[in-house]
Amino acid sequence: MSNRDTASRITSKVRYTDTGCWEWTGWRKSDGYALLNDRTYGNRRAHRVAYETFVGPIPDGLHLDHLCRNRSCVNPAHLEPVTARENLRRGNGWAGRNARVTACPQGHDYDDVNTRRGRGGARSCRECDRIRHLVARAELRAVA
Repeated sequence: MSNRDTASRITSKVRYTDTGCWEWTGWRKSDGYALLNDRTYGNRRAHRVAYETFVGPIPDGLHLDHLCRNRSCVNPAHLEPVTARENLRRGNGWAGRNARVTACPQGHDYDDVNTRRGRGGARSCRECDRIRHLVARAELRAVA
C-alpha cells in the first residue's frame, strides 16, 4: 500500500479538535490507543503508522511520546521520538509523577548534595537520614 493510500486511510478516521489533536474515530484498545489494521503487518498502533506516513521512520530504540497526553491522537506534530525512560518520566504514571517531585515530604530539596540513590535509582533525603540518626542516638542515650 502506498503512503498516499495510508495517509487517506488515516485522515478518513480522524476528528480534528480545537486543541490540534487528530482524534481517532476508528478502533481503539481498552487503554485508549488507536489501532489501524495494516494489511502487511496486521493491527498496529495508529499513531506510529501516522508518524511513519507523514514524517518518516521512527528511529531505532525510540518510542513516540504523545506531547498532548491524548493516547487516541494521531497528529504527527503531537508526537516526539524519545527513549523509553524519557517517555515514562513525562507520563502520568507513578514513575512520571515521582520524577517530577523535587523535594522530600519534609521539604528538603532533592539535589546533588542532599540526595542518596538506592538500588534501582530510588531517592532518599540525606538530611532526613541525618535527623533520623540523631534522634535514634538521643533516644539510646536517654535509655542508658
